[in-house]
Amino acid sequence: MKHMKNQTLLARTANALAGLRHAVVSEHSLRFQLLVFTLVLLALAIVRPGAVWTALVLLASGAVLAAELFNTALEALADLLHPEQHPQIKIVKDCAAAAVLIASLAAVGVGVALAIHLIA
Repeated sequence: MKHMKNQTLLARTANALAGLRHAVVSEHSLRFQLLVFTLVLLALAIVRPGAVWTALVLLASGAVLAAELFNTALEALADLLHPEQHPQIKIVKDCAAAAVLIASLAAVGVGVALAIHLIA
């Protein structure tokens, strides 16, 4: 297999989309996050909060999706390298899940701040 760094932009993009496709098919939590993101996009289209708020919401949403994908990748790698249960592998997986939780809470915080801004 050719190293990703030496591939064309088109090939690297195809690899990234293959990873996204795999994660969507295999991870229930990512499908849930994508559903929430779709609802967020719909809400943005309806509310039209302005460019800065839209950018903040999209950035926060993207961070959640990216964290979920990193979590999926780390779990797959950990399971491949150490299929048996191991306390250190559990820590790795728990920390990756915590990253998703933190990103999700931050995104909720952005949503709450936007709601307060719209009400005020």
